[in-house]
Amino acid sequence: MTHSGDVELVEVHRGPIRECVHRGHAVIVHADAGVIGSWGDPDAYILPRSSAKMIQALPLVQSGAADAAGLTAEHLALACASHNGAAIHTERVTRWLSELGLGESDLRCGPQMPDDLHARADLVCSHTAPDQRHNNCSGKHSGFLTLSRHLGAGPEYNDPDHPVQTAIAQSWAEVTDEEVTDYAIDGCSAPNFAGSLRGFAHAMARYASATEDGGTQQAAMVRLREAMMSHPELVAGEGRACTKLMRAMGRGAAVKTGAEGVFFAIIPEHRIGVALKISDGATRGSEAALTQILANIGVLDTDHPVYTELTHGPIRNRRDVETGHYQVVNAVADWRP
Repeated sequence: MTHSGDVELVEVHRGPIRECVHRGHAVIVHADAGVIGSWGDPDAYILPRSSAKMIQALPLVQSGAADAAGLTAEHLALACASHNGAAIHTERVTRWLSELGLGESDLRCGPQMPDDLHARADLVCSHTAPDQRHNNCSGKHSGFLTLSRHLGAGPEYNDPDHPVQTAIAQSWAEVTDEEVTDYAIDGCSAPNFAGSLRGFAHAMARYASATEDGGTQQAAMVRLREAMMSHPELVAGEGRACTKLMRAMGRGAAVKTGAEGVFFAIIPEHRIGVALKISDGATRGSEAALTQILANIGVLDTDHPVYTELTHGPIRNRRDVETGHYQVVNAVADWRP
């Protein structure tokens, strides 16, 4: 993407000095009223990375593949996850693959050392290499395999021309109201389709306003957002912003982070979708900005420790001395819907 039109969103202070600033774009869309808030360029063209996993999981549910395979809300949360590779994640992925008559070698996401400290220590101490189940996208890929089997398609489900990916591209275009013309290969080797920030916020608003009796696509959206909010520990894991925020909001919103400073939110009570991108790719910037927006909308209590942690800090050094803090710019902090 280009950085044209981005604006300051989050400052980082060390002592009295503004040491760093994170610039970016953000769009807030109401399902009925359209854009109700924006900073930077609403039409900034981005790769949503893992923030869009709920879109990638849509054909899995809408096609009937999820029901045919007997998938539960836990499976669907994992299909939308960028998980830590903890035992609660890898054990479920192992069972899921086994129920499909498949194994770890059928995944196409590649091995990854888990972020979960206990899982990492177990591997290191046992001199065992991580495998593809530890990949943060292994739940998404298990969903791809489930859909591929349902469609009677071949094993190379990551191929952009594979029926799984063409189904995702179709859903992507439908929910963003944008033609899918570009993609890049994500860290897990799956295609990641590009689009405007406005389009992605519009898609999140569609998820937020979807109803169970609104047709097969809306019913699928409801199941995915509910699965995420019901199982925040599976969507990310301990210590992660997605899990912390969803727990703190008590089912007030489904949120999903992505690489390179992307963050999306689905807020059903208010029929609102949020999409933002930090231009320099800093996760701390995207977490601070999204957390402030969630508080502004009224689904996150500003007295909650998670709000303070993600929007302020404090920043501490290795001796646990407070050295600085984050600060969301006034233009975002003062906004209200």
